[in-house]
Amino acid sequence: MPLSILTTLVHNLIKVPAAVLRSRVAKDAEVLALRHENAVLRRQIARVRYEPADRIWLAALSRLIPRDRRRQVFAVTPATLLRRHRQLITRKWTFPPRGRLGRPSTAPTVKQLILRRRHPDAHVRTRHLDSDEARALPDGQVDALVVRAPLPVTDDGLDVSVLYDEPRALLVPAFHRPAGKESLTPDDFTDEPLVACAGTTAPWTGFWRLEPRADGSPAPLGPLLVDTFEDKLEAVADGRAIALVPADDPRGALRNDLVAVPVAGIEPCQVVVATRSADANPLVAHFRESAKNLLVREA
Repeated sequence: MPLSILTTLVHNLIKVPAAVLRSRVAKDAEVLALRHENAVLRRQIARVRYEPADRIWLAALSRLIPRDRRRQVFAVTPATLLRRHRQLITRKWTFPPRGRLGRPSTAPTVKQLILRRRHPDAHVRTRHLDSDEARALPDGQVDALVVRAPLPVTDDGLDVSVLYDEPRALLVPAFHRPAGKESLTPDDFTDEPLVACAGTTAPWTGFWRLEPRADGSPAPLGPLLVDTFEDKLEAVADGRAIALVPADDPRGALRNDLVAVPVAGIEPCQVVVATRSADANPLVAHFRESAKNLLVREA
């Protein structure tokens, strides 16, 4: 390992005189090309893995780059390392929560109603699905979904009933300028890059990225596409983008490096219950009815 580190450092140091002797135009063009290639790779790769020699060389180069530019140059910043350290501590030292965050779970209430009052012999199992797993309903892996609309999948062949409206909030890093505000409007973050999720429908993407804008232009795109909500949280915590999220979603509130600020002047999302239109299972019909009566947004 030490030999490989020394070899890498010597190899990179040999390149320095050649870089100094090149013309300024050639170096600027190469920097722009490498910067664009770096942005493309960040969109395609969720996490960059560095060897020890890579970390040493990049740490040395970082001393020559202004602090406010490091986030655009490096995929990993000191804030990233601190965040990962906090996650390690969180996984190691866990304590029972002092209170409940977000809307309390109502799934046991619904199951109790179905099992005891109408179908005492039925077996109901609940699952938590991320947005990229919503195809479990049309694919027949689950019988009903309580989900936010617009749906991340096409609603062809689905029955969708609205349960209640839920405001949206802007999720930003704790060090970001809007983090200290009581509320925001879309004009406050019109130039900020917004996270985009891969594999979702156009209405879903447009809704959560406020597209199109008033002038018909798309929202600024973040440096990467994410696959899950957890990936979205990581991108925001790293300071690479911001994201619109449901105001009642507790996953962002559980982290001390993220802040959710209410956004005024935009349409709320809707919590709905979705089932397959052709499903004649009486349990599914009773679940829809129970959801309409029991799943309400708490003030």
